[in-house]
Amino acid sequence: MTDTRLIERWLPIAAIGIESLRERTPMTPFPAPNRLHVWWARRPLVASRAAVLASVLPADADRGRFLHALGIHGDPVAAKVRIATADRNNERLGKDAYGYPRAFGWALDEYDRAWMKGNGMTAAVTVLDPTAGGGSIPFEAARLGATAFSNDLNPVAALLQTATIEYPLKYGAALQPAFDALGKEFTRRVRERLQGIFPDEPERDTRPDGYLWARTIQCPYCEGLVPLSPNWRLAPDGTGVRLMPRLGKGPGDPERRCDFVIVSRSVEHSAGTILDGDGTCPFSDCGKVIDGDEIKRQARAGRMGEQLFAIVFKRRIETTTKGGKKGRDKWERGYRAPRPEDDNSVEIAKRLAEKMDEWEALDFIPKEQISVISNYDRGHRMYGMNMWRDMFNNRHLICHGESVSVFREMLDARAAQGRLSPIDKAAFVYLSLAIDTMVNYSSRACRWDIVTERVRSVFDRHGFAMLWSYGEMACLVEGLGYDWAIEKTSDCIKELVSLSRPDAAEDGLLLRRSPSIEPPSVTITCKSGDVLDHISDVSVDVIVMDPPYYDNVMYAELSYFFYVWLKRTAGQVAPEFFTRTGPDIENEAVANAAKFVGQKGAKALAGRDYQQRMAHIFEECRRVLKPNGIMTLMFTHKATGAWDALTKGLMQAGFIITASWPINTEAEGSLHIKDKSAANSTIFLVCRPRLAALPDAESEYWEDVEPLVAAAVRRRVEEFQKAGIGGVDLYLACFGPALEEFSRHWPLKRGTPRPTPEAKRRQRQTALFEEEWDPYAVTPEDALDAARREVKRWRLEALGQKQGRTELDPLTSFFVLAWDSFRAPVFPYDEALRLARAVGVDLDSQVVGVLAEKKGSDLLLWDSGKRAAKASLGAPDGSRAMIDALHHAAHSARTKTLAAAKEALEKRGLLGEASFRLALQLVLEVLPVSRAFSGVTLDGDVGAASNDFEALENLRRLALSDEVPAPEQLKLWTEMA
Repeated sequence: MTDTRLIERWLPIAAIGIESLRERTPMTPFPAPNRLHVWWARRPLVASRAAVLASVLPADADRGRFLHALGIHGDPVAAKVRIATADRNNERLGKDAYGYPRAFGWALDEYDRAWMKGNGMTAAVTVLDPTAGGGSIPFEAARLGATAFSNDLNPVAALLQTATIEYPLKYGAALQPAFDALGKEFTRRVRERLQGIFPDEPERDTRPDGYLWARTIQCPYCEGLVPLSPNWRLAPDGTGVRLMPRLGKGPGDPERRCDFVIVSRSVEHSAGTILDGDGTCPFSDCGKVIDGDEIKRQARAGRMGEQLFAIVFKRRIETTTKGGKKGRDKWERGYRAPRPEDDNSVEIAKRLAEKMDEWEALDFIPKEQISVISNYDRGHRMYGMNMWRDMFNNRHLICHGESVSVFREMLDARAAQGRLSPIDKAAFVYLSLAIDTMVNYSSRACRWDIVTERVRSVFDRHGFAMLWSYGEMACLVEGLGYDWAIEKTSDCIKELVSLSRPDAAEDGLLLRRSPSIEPPSVTITCKSGDVLDHISDVSVDVIVMDPPYYDNVMYAELSYFFYVWLKRTAGQVAPEFFTRTGPDIENEAVANAAKFVGQKGAKALAGRDYQQRMAHIFEECRRVLKPNGIMTLMFTHKATGAWDALTKGLMQAGFIITASWPINTEAEGSLHIKDKSAANSTIFLVCRPRLAALPDAESEYWEDVEPLVAAAVRRRVEEFQKAGIGGVDLYLACFGPALEEFSRHWPLKRGTPRPTPEAKRRQRQTALFEEEWDPYAVTPEDALDAARREVKRWRLEALGQKQGRTELDPLTSFFVLAWDSFRAPVFPYDEALRLARAVGVDLDSQVVGVLAEKKGSDLLLWDSGKRAAKASLGAPDGSRAMIDALHHAAHSARTKTLAAAKEALEKRGLLGEASFRLALQLVLEVLPVSRAFSGVTLDGDVGAASNDFEALENLRRLALSDEVPAPEQLKLWTEMA
């Protein structure tokens, strides 16, 4: 392998980014690894393949052949422009708009393999991912033919890697028929066991589709049974529920409860009965607010119940063809109020009680307590759910308990008959994952989606939210529920084999399209990433890893939800993954503040814990990596603290960063500005082992290196912008080149001391400072600050079109760059703090209470109306900041007239001031465009900001149309009109 790799010189970031987004287009099926089972952070397959292959190929490798091997068989950038043009003209180019299939599905042909082999990508190449998670990286390494080492501390992740990578490679086309036979027998048995558990629909040619439940508590004032739901909407067409409270003889009557009526218009819906944790009694002779603490008290005392408030059903509609023959049946969704016989909870509770002793004795039902180390207490413990089984209602538990029972009976029967082959064991693992699908869609944490009108899974978000009302799937309907889970898993197996062993998938064809493949060696382990004792020193060619995301995802705690079921199913087949009570929460490499509850500076302690654990993992990577090896990290996080911790650990372990690339890998944003900011880019950091410093090497100083860091950022920022990287992602993208330059000079020290932080001066949060304060220390965060300042300068110049020597004042710069970076009024306070530092304002004294407010861990920017209501508009002449003058003008135009706003500006001489004109131009480039210009209605804080845009744009047209150019962002809407 040559010394310089392709990824150190070139990467087609725009093309890979577009293909990553295509891979996750909601209107098309996600790749099989994503559909097989939940994992909370998966890199796109095409991005993973690019990272592995480009880390192996030499720098002079043919770039066209590289794109072909990735599956990019056209020009996705040009195609995206073509699609955008067609969309503006209300044209639809169809499913073949890109001119070639999505890249992830491409199976390497013989020409790809021959070319890769000639450039060093052979089975002799070893690729390691020490924190493999869902397994995208080792999956693609194996598809490329490399020897893959895949590891994760989490047993659920390790099991998924086995099912995603090892089994399809090893068993090929034999997997699916083995699973299908098993799945067919399983569904037949479970269906027999669960007969009668879901009541039949009363009308002919109808079937149940779902059951909607509301949690209930007793009103402490009138003793009525209160169903809790934030709203009673069922469908996007206005269908919903009206409550019909039975008052009985008044307060205290045991019959005080609510009946329900299905209504067709939103105005007929009842008001929600819970908001921000506080309830409202729906009984007309009471109507009191029920304090949230009272609701928690009742829940923890076991007095929170649930009430069925709607049945979702489907009615069969017979169709005929044009020739008069019977066509395919259609199923039309409807809603009805529950009948008394629909709620069979008493019978279900009795049935569960009859089973529970046996199931507990046989260990079919989870008995585990929810871990005390928890970031999601609001979703369970606050409301009396302390065991994992408490996440399910009684009918859920019967379904899942019978599933485990049937699984174990089938497994034991085959083992006793000596019919449990390795392929059968693999099929049972897939069956356990299909059961997990039902667990994910059959829980009290499953919401009813009023847009798609279906039950959503527990993990359509990262966490265990407390749902006041939830949806229950009717899981015995033919083609749905269990049938759907088995069919989905079967489809995934077929696709996994097709992706990883296309030659095996084609067995039986007269003409094989794919060359015969010798399956590469894959080793999957479940251990800490800092103890890879099964791998020899300096034996790995390439490490590609997607490190844990600092404090974003608590993998162990989330996966516990599945672990307690999997160890009762898959654990009987692959016991090596299920040796503990639960996943290892204590030792996972995440910044988990819950591990330090009760200690001062818990968040900082969690950050240091993450840094130390990642440093140990990187040290182990350094041990196993060859001297000329490459390590490529794929990292997505917008918090500077996460980058600082990761980079410190990286450099402490002896690595230097040689290249960086931003790839847009996350869900694509729409033209509508969201209420909260989000980072969409994954940054590839390419690293090499650092050569040992000479004993007499002179120390380098930050003051000398800082200009080099700024220059490195300046060289790359325009390239990133042209590749479609914008907003907060532009800052993240520039962290890469900043850290590249920084790592080349590490370690560093200061020639002049840095100021003591405010917290240290005030002797607050002393736990944040583990070591003695060193005013001469330099950290990666210094490089990130330098990057942010350089991007700030570049963005202000770009927005203002480099208008001479006119500069924006710091407070207005903060406002402009906050909207430009985060594209939302709400964004993390920590990131606001760093932006404020870059522009030279004190966030707490100059921004909070003046231009914004702190809400929890976020900052909310105010519009002119909110500032006026808070009496914080400042001087109307802009003497403090031009954003004050602009907000005065916008508020005057919104509440009075444009003429009044213009007159006030003329009176103060602002219309002739270059600084005012520049501020107006920049603010108009970043505020959300109002409905008057875009045709799109924006609500809430975003809508309020768009009202300022409308007022200021109208003012520009009235008074400054010749002096201030029209906003560039308006051209987009003009072209779309």
